Amino acid sequence: MIRDDIKAAQIAAMKAGDKTSRAAITLIQSAIKNRDIEARTGKAPEDDDALVVEVLQKMVKQRRESIDMYTKGGRQELADAEAAEVAVIERFLPKQMTAEETSAAIEAIKAELGASEMKDMGRVMAELKARHATTLDMSKASAAVKAALS
Repeated sequence: MIRDDIKAAQIAAMKAGDKTSRAAITLIQSAIKNRDIEARTGKAPEDDDALVVEVLQKMVKQRRESIDMYTKGGRQELADAEAAEVAVIERFLPKQMTAEETSAAIEAIKAELGASEMKDMGRVMAELKARHATTLDMSKASAAVKAALS
C-alpha cells in the first residue's frame, strides 16, 4: 500500500538526515490524515490507495500552481522549494497513463456506453474515474473526453 511506502520513506529520510524529503513527507501524511477525517463523514472509497493517490495528485497540482505563480512573481527560490516537494510527492504516485493509453481508454468507454455527444460526457467521465482514477490525471482526461465527444 502507498501509505506503507510513505511511512517507510519518512523513516528513511529521518535516518538519512534529508530534511527536504522529511518535510514533504510530513506534509503528505498530514494531507492524508485530513482526507481520512473528511472521509469519516462521507462515503469512504473502497480502495485506500485511490484515496491516497487522490490526495497526492491534489498536492502536486497545488504545488505546480504555486511554482507558476512564484516564477511569474520573480521568486525563484520559492519555486525551487515547491519543485523539490513535487519531486518527493511524485515518488509515491503510480505511473500515469500516456496520452495514447488515455485516448484508447476513452474510446473503449465511449464504445461500451454508446456515447457520442457532449451530453454523455458525465457518464464517460464517471466510468473513466471508476476504472482509472489512480493512473490518470482527471483534469487532463476531462479535456480529452471533451475533444473525443465533440
